[in-house]
Amino acid sequence: MKQEFAHSRRSTVGLEWEIMLADPDTGDLVGRAPDLVQALEDESESERHTVTGELLTNTIEVTSGIGDTVAHAIGDIAAAIAAVRSRTDPAGIELLSAGSHPFAQWYDQSVTDKSRYHKLIERTQWWGRNMMIWGIHVHIGVEDRDKVMPIIGALSAYLPHLQALASSSPFWAGERTGYASNRALVFQQLPTAGLPWPLRTWSEFERYLDDMVRTGVMADATEVRWDIRPAPRWGTIEVRACDGVSTLTEMASLAALVQVLVEHLSRRLDDGETLPTLQPWFHRENKWRAARYGLDARVITDEGGTQRLIREHVSELVDELAPVAVDLDCAAEFAAVHEILDAGAGYERQLKIADAAAGDLREVVHHLIREFRSGPGAPVV
Repeated sequence: MKQEFAHSRRSTVGLEWEIMLADPDTGDLVGRAPDLVQALEDESESERHTVTGELLTNTIEVTSGIGDTVAHAIGDIAAAIAAVRSRTDPAGIELLSAGSHPFAQWYDQSVTDKSRYHKLIERTQWWGRNMMIWGIHVHIGVEDRDKVMPIIGALSAYLPHLQALASSSPFWAGERTGYASNRALVFQQLPTAGLPWPLRTWSEFERYLDDMVRTGVMADATEVRWDIRPAPRWGTIEVRACDGVSTLTEMASLAALVQVLVEHLSRRLDDGETLPTLQPWFHRENKWRAARYGLDARVITDEGGTQRLIREHVSELVDELAPVAVDLDCAAEFAAVHEILDAGAGYERQLKIADAAAGDLREVVHHLIREFRSGPGAPVV
């Protein structure tokens, strides 16, 4: 099955952010997206950003245009959030983002009335209805199709680092799960989701698509839901492993980290290197460890089985690749990865709030609302 890969400028950035709609008093989710989306879609037609609905009526997704830099794409996202707030503030709706809502129940949520969503739920049943998960997606432009699968293979070794930095789903349906990212393990239950298969070339990816379409597993490449995947329509590599984060600064840092890693690996290919890969069973173990322990996970970093604490490995990585970030004009956003390490990832901040509130998860939601509106360390009001 021939699969074209769109022309894309190297290391450009595109961002997607899934956002929850909540009642400002109770903190519970509200299914108000259908009331808002049409007007927001119409208003964004002439803008670089877009605003759309998602699987559940409690969610709105904002996307950037093609950014020459991380700051360019983040500016689009900020504009989109402002547009959404122009509708949600008067309607008495608050916004927040995390990998999961701390206490909402799946059976209280409504599915958006679109055929593709109904088809997904019909096929996946209970697991599909339980997809109360929110994430961010980072697209990075790749100028040569032949680079795509080798970069994905090597970048997969850094998925646990990205997953840990973004982990923000320690609670699920009112329970403390013991996981930093419960979302990571829930999402992989969907057909074609989870870690990418170890495909080395574009032709191998085309054969995979042919098998999956021919046997009725999927309709086309858009239904490949890997944690990191080719996005042929856009000419990008798309990282989908990250939980939703609650601040724009965190999103910028994660986008910068992905952009720098892709550019770093692309340069190694330009130099004639064969990019390193890990055994698939190491990738699987690393994903589980990052989901369970977040930044305190020890992950396997090479074929020989060397293990490193993610918190330390990320810090070293940011220092090592700082010159690439300078070249990409994202040095400030990239360096701010250290701020996540210092202040704590989303799951750590949520757990701290819950402990201080004697387990009252409504306080966690209000904390997430404050962070989304005002940034890390937003005061209690």
